[in-house]
Amino acid sequence: MSLLEVKNLVVEFPHRRGTLRALDDISFSIAPGEILGVVGESGAGKSLTGASIIGLLEPPGRIASGQIVLEGQRIDNLPPAQMRGIRGRRIGAIFQDPLTSLNPLYTIGRQLTETIQTHLPVDVAEARRRAIGLLEDTGIPAAAERIDHYPHQFSGGMRQRVVIALALAAEPKLIVADEPTTALDVSIQAQIIQLLKRICRDRGAAVMLITHDMGVIAETCDRVAVMYAGRVAEIGPVHQVINQPAHPYTMGLMASIPDMESDRERLNQIDGAMPRLNAIPTGCAYNPRCPRVFERCTRERPDLLDASATRAACWLHDADQHTHAGAAA
Repeated sequence: MSLLEVKNLVVEFPHRRGTLRALDDISFSIAPGEILGVVGESGAGKSLTGASIIGLLEPPGRIASGQIVLEGQRIDNLPPAQMRGIRGRRIGAIFQDPLTSLNPLYTIGRQLTETIQTHLPVDVAEARRRAIGLLEDTGIPAAAERIDHYPHQFSGGMRQRVVIALALAAEPKLIVADEPTTALDVSIQAQIIQLLKRICRDRGAAVMLITHDMGVIAETCDRVAVMYAGRVAEIGPVHQVINQPAHPYTMGLMASIPDMESDRERLNQIDGAMPRLNAIPTGCAYNPRCPRVFERCTRERPDLLDASATRAACWLHDADQHTHAGAAA
């Protein structure tokens, strides 16, 4: 049973010259206790997918079609007041910059206890006790004293731990983490990754981890969805996607990662750039950059197709396409 199901999600932005389609028919699911990584270049639609699930799409962006289903309940069509009750209580959010998530005028303790009391039927003393427990769980030393400190009195890594504690305050079933380790140094990054993994294991929560860092994905996730130009290019178990990528774009991403065991002097790179929303090519959006492109790629857009252990939106994996694939290889 999936905890979260995203079905054929389309997000559009009305524009004076027409409508820009930012997310185009995205589908995936996350099971309880699972960490799904969402990876891709800037502009691929990763953060927009997370914002759609949390219910924080910036106007004039809107969900044009599709469904978002949380624990069997459709949530994409709820009124804002009802969605506010779900956000925090059933869905926790961790953002890239902890300073934007914390109010500089309030102590950490006040922000945590208010969040707990908003969503759970507890008194102030119990809320404070829970808040101290959350700070201890997220690895903040001397939590009973530090709970009365302000955000500016914490380092960047400690602030991010406070944001994770805030996201966990109402014991949500799903956590959407948008680049939670980007601004942190490598040792703190590793601690935050271990913390997210422990949360999944101990609480049975599902995590959607949005990042551009394949190292973080490899270390943290059970499955990974690779996004390109507002679509899912490939999705599957993380080790299969990393070690045996099936989509040419994923192959390019993997080849561009430095390899400590290799003596090559230059990194591989993917030529060109991701298309703008108003200039997405017909057929497969990746076709202008793809080294294995053939004629069908420029005409028809592929859906996700079975590709060994993963699923890839690539005509190379169409059962009727073997002749083309052999010619292109």
